[in-house]
Formats: sequence, C-alpha cells, structure tokens
Amino acid sequence: MPTTSPSVPHGSAGYRSEDMRNTGLQSNDPRQRLIVALDVSTAAAAQKIVAAVGDSALTYKVGMQLYTAEGPQMVRDLVASGRRVFLDLKYHDIPNTVGAAVSEAAKLGVSMLTVHASGSGKMLRAAVEAAKTRPELIVLAVTVLTSMDGNDLEKIGVRGTVEDSVLRLATIALANGCQGIVTSAREASTLRRELGDKFAIVTPGVRPAGGDVGDQVRVVTPAEAIASGASHIVVGRPITEAADPAAEARAILGQIGG
Repeated sequence: MPTTSPSVPHGSAGYRSEDMRNTGLQSNDPRQRLIVALDVSTAAAAQKIVAAVGDSALTYKVGMQLYTAEGPQMVRDLVASGRRVFLDLKYHDIPNTVGAAVSEAAKLGVSMLTVHASGSGKMLRAAVEAAKTRPELIVLAVTVLTSMDGNDLEKIGVRGTVEDSVLRLATIALANGCQGIVTSAREASTLRRELGDKFAIVTPGVRPAGGDVGDQVRVVTPAEAIASGASHIVVGRPITEAADPAAEARAILGQIGG
C-alpha cells in the first residue's frame, strides 16, 4: 500500500545551503561519486588497497569490520593522507548515545557517516545537531539494507513493499535534517521523483555487469545507479579484489562519468 508519510517540500527539508556542494552533486569529477569500500580486517590490507587504487578514488568506506579490528586510528590515518572517509557504522541507539557517537566521529574528521532512519526523528535530529561541529560532515540515513527484500521485511513485521518503506524512512530522515539517504538504486528514482534532488543518495549493492552479487539482493550496475538518481555509489570487492584495483576503479569511473 502507498506510503502515507507527509511529503517533504523540495529544497526545504532541513538542508543546509552548502549541502549540494558538500555532497559533490555539483562536481563534474566522477571520482566525487565513487566510494571504495575497505571491507578488510587489517590496517595493512586497507593501506594496500588505498595505495593500489591511487588517485582513481577520493573517498573510502570504513565499516564495522575494519573499524572493529583497527579502531579510530585507521580513520585518522586516512584523513591525514588526504582521503575522505565514509564512516559506515549505522548508528542506531537512544538519541543521546547516537549524538555522542556522531560528535566523536566529527572529531575524527570523517566526511560522511550513517545512522539508521528507523531510529526515530529524535535520534536523527540528535545526530544532525552533533554533526554541526563539522559543517562539511554529511549525515546519511540508512533506509532498507540492500541485502533485504520484501519477504524479509514481512517477516519482521513491516508491511508494504520495499519501496514503501524506503520512501517513508527517507521522508522522516530528510524532515529531521539528514543530508542524504542510503538505499538501493532501485528506489533512487522514486526518491528523486517524490522528494527532489537537494540531497545525496548513496547506493551500496553496486556491481559491474556480470559481477558476483555476493550477499546483496537489490543489485544494479554503476551506470544504472547514476541513471536512477544516485549521487554516490559504494563499490567494494570488484575493485579491492581486482588484479589491478586502479584500472577497475577507472573503468567504473568511465561508466558513471557520462
């Protein structure tokens, strides 16, 4: 059944004036759109990937695996080397705890971080307020994980389609000041149509045509993601496990740069 969430007026969903610039949406450099996922367990492995990719990428995702193994020093090292860090820890807790965590992330110098949109408006506002200590920090709200489909949602008691849930959660997130959304590109076109273009859409579950989808369900190619309205794509194993990571990154840049 269609979502009944209140609509978010285009350009008035709590966006700061610099949001478009910060997200790279106005840049012609396709590297602004590519995020390389460092889904490895050691700093040495991560550093090897970063060195191999070279200047073919500007932003790297540090997620639960690497952060749990190596802690915040890995983030500090990436920032110190001039890389942008997308801290993907998907904060989801009481507002005070999430606000405190975002405050610490801001001190690390990260450029983007994730919170779960389902954590409530209060939690999202706490995250956004804490992020203001670093004006360039973008708070992204995770809607429905790309490993989930409609059957998974039904089993946990969420009624309606995946698209319904994504739109509902995105509306809540933007109304509470988040500057971007994390969702599959399969829902990106709906978000653009319903909520406008003044926010980032970061899409995981991106695989080059013919690539192994792994544990993802809602998967698209890089070109499909951008065409659907994504502002950023997250690519991991196709780049990090390639024989030539820099060449693979450049190939993906070629697909999203048009």
